[in-house]
Amino acid sequence: MKKNLFNSIPQGILTVFVAACLARFAWFLLNWGVLDAVFYTDDPEVCRAAAGACWAVIAEKHRPMLFGLYPYEEHWRLVIMMVIYLVTVVVSLMPRFWNLKLLVPLWIFAVVSIFTLLFGGVFGMPFVPSTDWGGLPLTMLLFSGTVLIGMPVAVLLALGRRSPLPVAKGVSVVFIEALRGVPLITILFVAVNVFPLFLPAGVEVNKLLRITVGIAVFFACYQAEVIRGGLQAIPKGQYEAADSLNLSYWQTTRRIILPQALRISLPAITNHIIAAMKNTSFVIIIGLFDILTATTAVMQDPLWRRYYVEAYLFVAAIYLFFGYALSLYARQVEKWINTGRI
Repeated sequence: MKKNLFNSIPQGILTVFVAACLARFAWFLLNWGVLDAVFYTDDPEVCRAAAGACWAVIAEKHRPMLFGLYPYEEHWRLVIMMVIYLVTVVVSLMPRFWNLKLLVPLWIFAVVSIFTLLFGGVFGMPFVPSTDWGGLPLTMLLFSGTVLIGMPVAVLLALGRRSPLPVAKGVSVVFIEALRGVPLITILFVAVNVFPLFLPAGVEVNKLLRITVGIAVFFACYQAEVIRGGLQAIPKGQYEAADSLNLSYWQTTRRIILPQALRISLPAITNHIIAAMKNTSFVIIIGLFDILTATTAVMQDPLWRRYYVEAYLFVAAIYLFFGYALSLYARQVEKWINTGRI
């Protein structure tokens, strides 16, 4: 430590200065966030009289922040939906449960239950259109749809770009380069406003589904290039070994090439998946309220508006939790791969 921090007099002075600044900032955070903070009250005047943070705004506004425009008295449906969603995802991510006989019925049950709870209209539950969905459930739906639709498309595009067939390669190259050349906002605009113009009269595709597919295709174009990098890293001997076993193209790809390419590309793939979760906030431009937009709308309340920092810190903590959880899972997958468990 002495060699790194106090190697010379100027370096020692700089170390002491930086340490003093960090200590001052930490003391400010302790006072503002804990010692002088208000943690619970329904009276904004109590927060105004306090010198620190007003965490009570989260307790007061957490339901519209988390659930957006969804009818207030129906929030219990979203709570159950989130529990089903999280349990299904956690089970699906554990190798011990990687069995199609278990996962297929589980996902069918989860999808039917989730959309039944969201839409309602049966079992005495009032119907809620998708335009009223919002908050954290909407963020999770967009994120899940992006990854579940985008990953298979990304793999096909990556394989197509490396295909010896000119048509497959050309289509993949044009598709990837065309969509990577425009911002995500343009794709969302096309999905919402242009795509319906090409549909026959009387035919309508749900706007949320169009947006999910648009984000997924955009995600797939970037992810395809990551996977292509993994494919290029596979030694030529792997292909020759597969040829010596007389395996077909798809057998070689599925059993030998693709698992190794995904293993090589795993850190970059994880990076794009985490970025996909944050890209869900772009739905604000077409009038949907994800958790970030819902929080912005809620904080227009003049009684609580001045405590927007605390509200955004709450949202940031949620994003940090899910992003860090994905990162931890990716690291665990790397350990499983290195130990040969998967």
